[in-house]
Amino acid sequence: MNELRERLLTIWDNFAPRERLLLSVLGVALLMTVIFFAGVRPVLSARESSRMRVEAAEKELDVMVRLRREYEEINARLMSVEERIRDNQDRRNTLTLLEALAAAASVKIDSMEERSSPDNDQYRETRVEVSLKNVSLTQIVNLLHNIEASPRQFSIKGLRIKTRPDKDDLLEVAFTVSSFEAI
Repeated sequence: MNELRERLLTIWDNFAPRERLLLSVLGVALLMTVIFFAGVRPVLSARESSRMRVEAAEKELDVMVRLRREYEEINARLMSVEERIRDNQDRRNTLTLLEALAAAASVKIDSMEERSSPDNDQYRETRVEVSLKNVSLTQIVNLLHNIEASPRQFSIKGLRIKTRPDKDDLLEVAFTVSSFEAI
């Protein structure tokens, strides 16, 4: 090892001062390049990777917070609907109740037909297909409002409205009303 060192020192001594300066600058540049690629660059890369992971985690957190808020809103609405179903004191037949609501809206029901629906573990659903003829838009709106505002938990599905070819101001309407009762 000492022999190699002696040979290098001899070669160094044989260089002119200008060459020594040039080799020194080149050596320092090579050493700085090695330090950059071996030490600094991996640290900068790890830092950038960490920053990107933090940004991704913050975006995921924002999504989770939004989803949590939506879940709480939906859950609150569900609890409200379930409470309305449980607290329903109106034990009248669904058809009778719909007739009373239609009468309050000055609407004559053309036909009502009960449809079967599958029960689930907690609630019994009663579906009624309602058909109206020769009604005005105001009467329909009033009837739908009365149904929605009823103390019983109703859900209106499949609303179909047709204009009459002979009378533009009168409509034909068909919709399904679902009523729920606790089992």
